[in-house]
Amino acid sequence: MKVSDILLVKGGTLFVVSSDTPLAQAIKTMAEQDVGSLVVMDHGDLTGMLTFREVIAAVVRNQNQVGSLLVRSVMNDHPMTCSMETEMDEVRRMMVARHARYMPVLDGRTLMGVISFYDVAKAVVDAQDFENRMLKAYIRDWPSEDPASTGDKATG
Repeated sequence: MKVSDILLVKGGTLFVVSSDTPLAQAIKTMAEQDVGSLVVMDHGDLTGMLTFREVIAAVVRNQNQVGSLLVRSVMNDHPMTCSMETEMDEVRRMMVARHARYMPVLDGRTLMGVISFYDVAKAVVDAQDFENRMLKAYIRDWPSEDPASTGDKATG
């Protein structure tokens, strides 16, 4: 399974801010849209990722205040990315190794979407459920053995 398969199911809704956006406004967007991350884009290029992890760390550093912080001072300015062709196993390894919950998907320099650890886990569970259903259907439809067809003949 590839990243493109997940984005096909998930859809392409993206929430984007610029690095000059006040952090308070970005937090409000995250809360209103019920998302855990925002892609930071400047002049059409990916410049960072803002997640609740960065927000919480910044608020704690700033004496529990958002104040006048800008997204640029808080965001991860080197987010890990993947392509539409990246295999799901590789994405899982990358996310686990870097403790990343969100990963922008790029096609060259074009942002195609964001996948979350939840999206990856859901894809794995869905694939396993499908495989289980297929195996159960196969077992249920297993042909019964006819002793005459096995070549075993009763001697008598």
